[in-house]
Amino acid sequence: MPKTKQAKNERNTENVIRDSLQENGYYDQRSDIQIDEQKSNIASIKKALKNASKTGKSGVGAPEFIISSPTNPDFLLVIEGKADIKDHESGQLEELLIHKIDITKISDTEQSEAIKRANRFAVDGVLHYARFLAKEHNVIAIGVSGETAKSIKLSTYLWTKGVDFPKLLTAKDGASLDKIISWQDYLDAASFDPSVQRAKFDELMSFAHDLHIFMRDHAKLTESEKPLLVSGTLIALQSPAFSLAFGAYKPKELQDEWFKVIQSEIQKAEIPKAKKDNMAQPYSGIAVHPELGKPTKEYPKGILHELIQRLNERVKPFLTTYRDFDVVGQFYGEFLKYTGGDKKALGIVLTPRHITELFSLLANVNEQSIVLDICTGTGGFLISAMHQMMKSATTDAERLRIKQFGLIGVEQQPNMFALAASNMILRGDGKANLYQGSCFDDAITKAVKEHKADVGMINPPYSQGTADLHELRFIQHMLDCLKEGGTGLAIVPMSCAISSHPMKAELMAKHTLEAVMSMPGELFYPVGVVACIMVWTAKKPHAKSRKKTWFGYWKEDGFTKTKHRGRLDIGNYWQDIRNHWVTMFLNRDEHVGESVKQEVGATDEWCAEAYMETDYGLILQADFEKTIRDHAVFRLLGIKNAPSFAEDDL
Repeated sequence: MPKTKQAKNERNTENVIRDSLQENGYYDQRSDIQIDEQKSNIASIKKALKNASKTGKSGVGAPEFIISSPTNPDFLLVIEGKADIKDHESGQLEELLIHKIDITKISDTEQSEAIKRANRFAVDGVLHYARFLAKEHNVIAIGVSGETAKSIKLSTYLWTKGVDFPKLLTAKDGASLDKIISWQDYLDAASFDPSVQRAKFDELMSFAHDLHIFMRDHAKLTESEKPLLVSGTLIALQSPAFSLAFGAYKPKELQDEWFKVIQSEIQKAEIPKAKKDNMAQPYSGIAVHPELGKPTKEYPKGILHELIQRLNERVKPFLTTYRDFDVVGQFYGEFLKYTGGDKKALGIVLTPRHITELFSLLANVNEQSIVLDICTGTGGFLISAMHQMMKSATTDAERLRIKQFGLIGVEQQPNMFALAASNMILRGDGKANLYQGSCFDDAITKAVKEHKADVGMINPPYSQGTADLHELRFIQHMLDCLKEGGTGLAIVPMSCAISSHPMKAELMAKHTLEAVMSMPGELFYPVGVVACIMVWTAKKPHAKSRKKTWFGYWKEDGFTKTKHRGRLDIGNYWQDIRNHWVTMFLNRDEHVGESVKQEVGATDEWCAEAYMETDYGLILQADFEKTIRDHAVFRLLGIKNAPSFAEDDL
């Protein structure tokens, strides 16, 4: 009797998937990962799948595996399997994925055919469910086919929340995902996708704006107290007990407990007691703020409870995923938009995140670097440097060295010191080497020099008005604190580079000016500062180096000014521009219209515009015609001080 061919069984495929999930820690009772099969009790998932049946009729959709975690509620992992590898995918996804056709806008006939394919094929089926779920979540969609671990076939897609089409998901190193990996590895791969990052950042900034309005209307907090409440609450939410129980406290009791938990979390940090006291003190005023402990008709549990609830739901998951992001600094910057006080009086101009990242790449920091910021602020430079250093680290010993010895910061203002230290505590790194006080204080200077930092990064206070606090003075002090041959980077007003100042000669007498890059005119929008980046080599006199300085004309970073959200990388241009800039700088390439090398002294202008050749090939005919028309109109109307052109200019 000939053997009859056994029918394929999807239960075998499901068992293979379960085994793979087991191997990667999904069923570990110590984790908060939730695995549901066929249905979920999570409200947002139930709502999304309410009409997602693959029958083409109304009915609840039922993916074979739905994996989620309350720690990262924005992300879902959805798996659909088929027993026969022939049923892995239809082959008709290419048009959807490559041509980016919105599946929700195809014809009824095409929809019907798509439903049939979703029923038959694993990939088509999982993307069918992902389409519904992606309205509220970032969905990692996995189609699996085959009945044994050796014969299994797997395809992984990312459907970013709110977009019209999915795309193949790859690992952080670009490798294809052809097997099931750990939950954290999926989060890493999906979280750092540019579209997901941009969406999450936009959400965070929108929330920061809403939180500012809520605080203004209900909490009656000052501008300096608002970021402290945010950072303090995020520290308190580090306590598992507090994050679970804060809703059970009465309004006044919650206020007391909030401060107690902050003090407790600070005490756990591996920093000297004096620094712990300095850090905790700024939060004490908020702990007795009269408005926060009052129940209201709209918020019967009190204003503080509502604030904690919102931060727990909207910010804590973000911080868990994006550990390289200066969340506290972003809130501080958002709150500063609504006051001219602190920003104007103290010369505070917060460094955009993409510039802090750029500094780490220009300095080529690695796992062995020791990075110093004598004007720490909220810690943006140190956080970006730490992220880059951790990427280079390959052993636990290297990672521990970075946390214990790799990051050095100094901040004078008590409130800002608390914000910087809280930023480090939220990441479990770097807080031991933060100093509170003036960077020019003799005792702090001595302590900082003992660290022998080889990289310095600063954005000094701007427009202080006295010679002792000139931006160049901060650069000089940073370089003096670095070891010989160290690299110092500073972003300062362009006036520091082009105006005459005796400190330019003092700097060149001891240090080498390696490069100056002219930055976009609205980099710090809405603050009107035109800036440049200076790169120095510490403790090697410029005259003795006999080297030309490299000048870059970096006026276009791809960011677009928006009305309410500042400058954004809407077109996703920054990554390519950044890579181009870094390559140019590291190789000291000279490109017409972009960069030039020039021998300069203390009395010269330190900017590309003074020495760079014009690339006339970049001038468009339309630009030429517009300039001529504008000039003709000026001349015709007889406007005073109209620009004049010599024949050579035309």
